[in-house]
Amino acid sequence: MVNTCILFLVIASASAVSWPSGRYSLPRPKPEDGCPLGWRKGCRYQDNEDTHNRNSVTPNPGHHFYGTYNRNTKMCYCTKTTYSGSGYWPNGNYCIARYGGSCPTGFTTGSIYWDDEDNANANLKWGILPDGVYNRNTKIYYCCRSDGSAYSYMNLPTSRPFYLYQYTSTCQRVRGMGVTEESVKMDDEDGRNNSSDDGTHPKKTDTTEVHYCYYS
Repeated sequence: MVNTCILFLVIASASAVSWPSGRYSLPRPKPEDGCPLGWRKGCRYQDNEDTHNRNSVTPNPGHHFYGTYNRNTKMCYCTKTTYSGSGYWPNGNYCIARYGGSCPTGFTTGSIYWDDEDNANANLKWGILPDGVYNRNTKIYYCCRSDGSAYSYMNLPTSRPFYLYQYTSTCQRVRGMGVTEESVKMDDEDGRNNSSDDGTHPKKTDTTEVHYCYYS
């Protein structure tokens, strides 16, 4: 009886964790995982380089992103548009995408700018997206923090899988969730390329490959 009560309390405690208050956006997992209840969905289609395209997604097969990842990229998001929830984001080493013009308490902001394909550019957007500029090129704003160890477990809801962005360390640990590092490389414009980044932003390699952390 005592063991049963302890188990019930552990489950109840885990289920009581809510997403932190404030507005922000996270990459969307595959459809069977979906977005948290009440969050808004949106996608950005980026027309990537036509010549000698080097787009890639890892692991492939086996990644968990919702969208399309071929010669062009459709990246989708789950966005929390209200201030509902409780508490603040925990200390740690990770990033989220910015929404609503400012970052939640404890984060600093920055951006990544992709110089997308110039020739017959077919960029599209729909739904609710992170703060950014979405025209013939793409700029997305982020919120990052490095005020704690990535190896220290933090509490977030565990009822369904989700993504965070990797920052300056390994993927942040989340209590009750396993984590897998994944990445998306978008080959941007070859001619007169103006891709850049500013401030604090998710971990990148090879200029345009962004690293993500998938929790399940």
